[in-house]
Amino acid sequence: MADIIQLLPDHVANQIAAGEVVQRPASVVKELLENAIDAGATDITLVLKDAGKTLIQVIDNGIGMSVTDARLCFERHATSKIKNAEDLFNLNTKGFRGEALASIAAIAHVELKTKTAASEIGTKITIEGSEVTAQEAVVVPKGTMLSVKNLFYNIPARRNFLKSNPVETRHIIDEFHRVALAHPQVAFSMIHNGSDVFQLPESNLRQRIVNIFGSKTNEKLVPVSEETDIVKVQGFVLKPEFAKKSRGEQFFFVNDRFIKSPYLHHAVAAAFEGLIKNENHPGYFLYLEVDPHSIDINIHPTKTEIKFEDEHAIYAMLRSTIKHSLGQFSIAPVLDFEKDTGFDTPYEYSKKSPVAPSVEVDKNFNPFQKEARQKDISFPYKRERVASWESMYVGLEDEAMPSELKGFEVESEEVTGRLFEKDTEVASKVTFQVQNKYIVSSIKSGLMVIHQHLAHQRILYEELLKSITVQEAVSQQLLFPLSLHFSKPHVAILKSLQEQLEHTGFVFSEIENETLEISGVPSGVLESNVEGILQGLVRDFENEVPDASFSQNDLLAKSLAKSMAIKSGTVLEPKAQEHLIHQLFACKEPSVSPTNKLVLVTMDVNDFDKKFA
Repeated sequence: MADIIQLLPDHVANQIAAGEVVQRPASVVKELLENAIDAGATDITLVLKDAGKTLIQVIDNGIGMSVTDARLCFERHATSKIKNAEDLFNLNTKGFRGEALASIAAIAHVELKTKTAASEIGTKITIEGSEVTAQEAVVVPKGTMLSVKNLFYNIPARRNFLKSNPVETRHIIDEFHRVALAHPQVAFSMIHNGSDVFQLPESNLRQRIVNIFGSKTNEKLVPVSEETDIVKVQGFVLKPEFAKKSRGEQFFFVNDRFIKSPYLHHAVAAAFEGLIKNENHPGYFLYLEVDPHSIDINIHPTKTEIKFEDEHAIYAMLRSTIKHSLGQFSIAPVLDFEKDTGFDTPYEYSKKSPVAPSVEVDKNFNPFQKEARQKDISFPYKRERVASWESMYVGLEDEAMPSELKGFEVESEEVTGRLFEKDTEVASKVTFQVQNKYIVSSIKSGLMVIHQHLAHQRILYEELLKSITVQEAVSQQLLFPLSLHFSKPHVAILKSLQEQLEHTGFVFSEIENETLEISGVPSGVLESNVEGILQGLVRDFENEVPDASFSQNDLLAKSLAKSMAIKSGTVLEPKAQEHLIHQLFACKEPSVSPTNKLVLVTMDVNDFDKKFA
């Protein structure tokens, strides 16, 4: 039998490795940014075109590479980070496997320009599909500029697998955030299609968080700091009132490396137990420093999962540290039975300066002199003596009653033994609520049970779609404009949806970098709910960005209907219940919600008869 096992060619092996390392443009951005950090760069610029599909360029001012290193870095398993197996358990750098650049070069057109501080001229290398097509000497500044063009040009199926540009851009921004938050001492810039997205100067951790997520984030942060022999914990958690239903703004860093850890996330959630609702998630930016020998990073291709040597101790330390910080800054309620509240300054007097009391003394006063006590004592306020109160009514009985009131009889109210009036609506009531969640109504064949939240979603969804299409929405003007703050990427999403939102009833008087000013809202929407509605809209568009305008309008109507619909647990009066049912059956599809969930269920009388048989 002939031999059938053979070694793979290098270009095939590189493409197979690229399947693990490079999943989308964001994967390339992550690898290149981490390489720039390892090179000791203090200023890094990321340039993108078409969400990285056409161009991903990273420019840094790091140490650069020599001619030999520049050629060797594109070979498989070529790395400067480790030399033997023991180094895998003492890692202080980002990359170490030596497969990133080789994998990227196998599926894209790559151009490298680099120069060290000791060299007079730099090196330029051009690679297409793992093959070096050109190498020459060039004049470039110290550092490295790596350009990745036409990603997946030789794998059409993989290129077709990529999502739309907004979706891929969001993934790139997520990776950019993770690297930028891990290294606040490094200046970062991000340019997409010629426009600046981020300009992050060198700063401390708090300033870096504020520069990324907006100025309003500063007031939400609660410092966390603790140092033990096992772990050093630093960073911030968001105040409980800013917890969200989505899992955004949750970052764990171990030795300046972003990780995902459901186990440690549970520790943070346990620290917030009793302070936030069960369906909400706390936000946090937590940095853990541990001994590199006590962790194993090489357990996942993307290196976002870490195995701890003593994870139970880290869990307990993290949970207790966050609870201590919440209590220390008076975020969590504290019971102190020994505190005397009688010495607390009232709130209305806390900002007033004290005024010295004035005392006036009558030096001529003598308590042993009777006459002086009666004559000399004077009061600052004197009361005028008036006639007795009976004199005010003298002569009233002689006044004649007006002619129009003569013969007018007043019927006294009927005296009954009931405390309340008899409820006449109970007899005519045809609907009722069950657990303030379902509306039950009788029909000819039996009963009909309607989910009030899903039913209202269907009603609002069709109304909003009609308003967006016909462009005749009803808007209620606000007495004072409402100013809301969002991060720059979220403002960009809302700005792209401004026209459709105005067709639904929103009126925007101003949209700037991080601020929205709203002067009108759709009819029936409370001013206090506007921010939550827009946050839910941004969250939905981040998770699913449609391509066509019709699907964009559809997703917008679904998101707004979900946020604006009456919630389960809301008490509805009988008239409101009947009105909801009438509106539901006026819809085109009353039986299903916009997300294809069942809205109503009918129960036949025969089913009841079988139960009591």
